[in-house]
This record gives sequence, structure tokens and C-alpha cells, in this order.
Amino acid sequence: MATPRYKRILLKLSGEALMGEGAYGISRQTIGEIVQEIAEVSRTGVEIGVVIGGGNIFRGVAPGAAGMDRATADYMGMLATVMNSLALQDAMRQAGVASRVQSALNIEQVVEPYIRGKAIRYLEEGKLVIFAAGTGNPFFTTDTAAALRASEVGAQIVLKATKVDGVYTADPEQDPGATRYHRVSFDEAIQRHLKVMDATALALCRDQRLPVNVFSIFKKGALGRVVAGEDEGTLVHV
Repeated sequence: MATPRYKRILLKLSGEALMGEGAYGISRQTIGEIVQEIAEVSRTGVEIGVVIGGGNIFRGVAPGAAGMDRATADYMGMLATVMNSLALQDAMRQAGVASRVQSALNIEQVVEPYIRGKAIRYLEEGKLVIFAAGTGNPFFTTDTAAALRASEVGAQIVLKATKVDGVYTADPEQDPGATRYHRVSFDEAIQRHLKVMDATALALCRDQRLPVNVFSIFKKGALGRVVAGEDEGTLVHV
């Protein structure tokens, strides 16, 4: 891959990305392919933090949570992210990439707690850090967790990996005429209600002057191209 433009990045992975073609759960083949993309970037010396969602297992706002107390459902979703983080760490180990999982919820028999200073030290040592359990608080999404952790550890950009290769003027699956934004400002994304991140995450990134690049994790080599600063996906900027 080309010379990296960024030294430290925060990669936001959706839980749904781990399902592959399945309806739920984790596809070992899919997670292996994602890890290979991450490993290639890691070997160039880029410091990588990862925030992963839990939508492939459970989401507090999903139909399966209907009738549940929202806070309880959100805590269940946080535990789902811990499961995904452990699966990602295991795949990283098999790919020869050193990684650590830090959780916003204390589950010390399984993963270590989130400690900012230790996370930064791991990154400086070249280890990949997987941030689990979101922010540790209900009513906040993993998008917000990604914006928060990126700001805390001094990441230069948030990379939101999705199934779609950027942000479009409309749903490209519903509207054949939809076009992809190459660049868009935070204010425009918020005003037009573009599905980049939730409003809290977008506002935090805007206030911290932290750019966000939305791209497809399933497009081979896309992660490397984004890190190299090439025109891949959609760049959301101040």
C-alpha cells in the first residue's frame, strides 16, 4: 500500500459487518478477511484503535429489544460488543497482530478495563487496541464511543467501515440515481440528515476537528487507500 497519511487512526466497525452473508452472529471467513485488511495497514506502522458494534448479536434499539427497558437493552448490547471484540482479538492473534481489548464495563476476568494512559502506551508499542462496551453508558451508540475514544487517544481520523462505499444523496439500493459524496462538511451532513453517524458523534467530531471517512470494509484494499489519503469513500470534514 502507499505511504500512510495518518499515524494514528480509530477504526469503527459495525457488528453487522462481521455477519458476512449470514443473518446474525460471526462469520469466521468474513472476520478473517477484515483482519487481513487491518493487518496490512498495521504492518506499515500505523497505530490502530478499533471500536466495534454489537448489532450482529444484540442491539438496544432492535426489534428484539421491543418491550425491554432501554437501559437494560443497551447494557446487553454493550456485552455483545465485548463478545465481538474477543472474536476480533482472536482473529488478530491468528494473523500475527498483537492486540489488546479494553472494556468500558469492568469484566476483569475476561478483558482489562479501559484506561486511557495504558491504551495510548499500547498504541505507541504498535499493539492494536480494541475498545469494547461502547462508552459504558446506555443511550449512547458505538458511533459516539468511536468519536470519544478517538478524541481521548489523539487519533487523527475516524474511519467508519460499513457495507456501503461512502455517503450517498439517497439510499443507493432504493434510488439508482443516488450519487456518492466525495467530501462533505459536518454542518452539511447534520443539516441534511445524512446517515454518517448519529448526531452526538458527528457533533463531537466536529467540535474536536476530527475528520471522519466512511468507506466499505468489503472493498479490497479500501482501508489502505483511505489511510494513504486517497479518494476512497466519503470524507466528512470541518
